[in-house]
Amino acid sequence: MQCVCFLLKVRQDRLAEYRERHADVWPEMRAALSAAGWHNYSLFLRDDGLLVGYVETEDFAAAQAAMAATGVNARWQTEMAPFFEAPDGGRPDEALQPLSHIFHLD
Repeated sequence: MQCVCFLLKVRQDRLAEYRERHADVWPEMRAALSAAGWHNYSLFLRDDGLLVGYVETEDFAAAQAAMAATGVNARWQTEMAPFFEAPDGGRPDEALQPLSHIFHLD
């Protein structure tokens, strides 16, 4: 099982709405994530907009590809894109760069 952590940056002026949107994630999005192999998926948001994501999966690249193939992910990413500071203007899910996992306490 891979443990994957990534960082994104939410726009300061959109923090409250971003939190609200994640209080009620679409059931079909939640189901698609589970079906695509995203387990124990969590997001943490700091007041300055730093977003930390954590997921456990057998194969992160395969899990990303499975989500990218779904229509619900395309709709969700389109709605969420304006919330992020993205220098290249791309979709948030395309900007996920895993951090190096250097320690784990069992």
